[in-house]
Amino acid sequence: MKYIEFGIGNRWLVRTETEKPDGTETEARGIIGPVKCRSLYIRVWIRRTVWILDSQDGFKKATKPRNQFKVIFGIRSEL
Repeated sequence: MKYIEFGIGNRWLVRTETEKPDGTETEARGIIGPVKCRSLYIRVWIRRTVWILDSQDGFKKATKPRNQFKVIFGIRSEL
C-alpha cells in the first residue's frame, strides 16, 4: 500500500510512504508513481488524538503514544 500525503506535520510537504507486505515502511520525498487511487483521506492529529476521514472507510478516531500536530490530505494507493 502507498500513501501520498500533502500537508504540514511530516518531514516534507509532499511525501510518499510505502508499506511493504512484510510490514516494513519506507518514506520518500515527493510523489512516487504509479498512483492507483484506492481512497482519499484527511488526517488531523492534535497532541495524542488523530481524526481520520477516509472516502472508503469513513470516520475513525485513534490515540497515539506521542504528541504531534499534523494536518494532512492523502491518497491511499495500491502498490
